[in-house]
Amino acid sequence: MHTSPDILFRTLADPTRRAIFEGLCRDGEQTVGALTARAGVSQPAVSKHLGVLKLAGLVSDRPAGRQTHYSAQIGALAPLMDWTRDMAGFWEARFDDLEDLLKRMDQ
Repeated sequence: MHTSPDILFRTLADPTRRAIFEGLCRDGEQTVGALTARAGVSQPAVSKHLGVLKLAGLVSDRPAGRQTHYSAQIGALAPLMDWTRDMAGFWEARFDDLEDLLKRMDQ
């Protein structure tokens, strides 16, 4: 089941949340402590952001002893990729129509 693009856009609109997600994408699985060290916000704030990311399906967690490890779920971005592809196709068609119109006007 995919999350709606609206939820993904809202979730990733926050710059801190987006940075946490991007860090997990780039660097792989990390603990809350490691994420907090990079985030520039408090541990409770990072935990709250991770909760929102998890609800949107963008991260998963794996308890290991007293720590929880978080990882990005890249596949959750599929609805945004589909939307972007649809919009690219829409605008390409519009530009092709405009190019055809300009060619007819030049004749």
